[in-house]
Amino acid sequence: MIQNLKNRLKDQRGLTLIELLAVIVILGIIAAIAVPSILGLIDNTKKDAHVANAQQMVNSAKMAITTDVNLQTGTVYLPLGYLQTQKFIEPIESPDSGENYIPGNTTTQDSTFDGTAKTSYVKIVNGEVTEVKLVTNVRGVQTGGKLGVVPSALKRGVVINNPS
Repeated sequence: MIQNLKNRLKDQRGLTLIELLAVIVILGIIAAIAVPSILGLIDNTKKDAHVANAQQMVNSAKMAITTDVNLQTGTVYLPLGYLQTQKFIEPIESPDSGENYIPGNTTTQDSTFDGTAKTSYVKIVNGEVTEVKLVTNVRGVQTGGKLGVVPSALKRGVVINNPS
């Protein structure tokens, strides 16, 4: 029995080249499936962060409405820069590295703005937030028609690439 155990310990057979290649092929297949899934998950997370930032803009605009009676009638656009300088919202960072949200006007509200410019804003009509647009040069929350999104429709699908 001891001799049998010694013989087994001396028997140093390793993996054959075919077995090694099979393992490498299997690992390659697993990597080919896993990498795109992980990249898609990361992209979806960034889109969710854009939506959360847009919702934060909507909430800050609602605070602005309650503090400024001029916002309770008529149509007014509040650029992101204005909301930040008036301290209704802290500066927000885009989840896309190296890209910043386009703040627009930092000093005034705008009642003549048409909504199609490449800037981040919240549209208020008679004291109600009706539209939000939050964009960088790479992507952002907006409709395909260059306009903002109704706050109730904020979801991952409204984040589009290369906004205008």
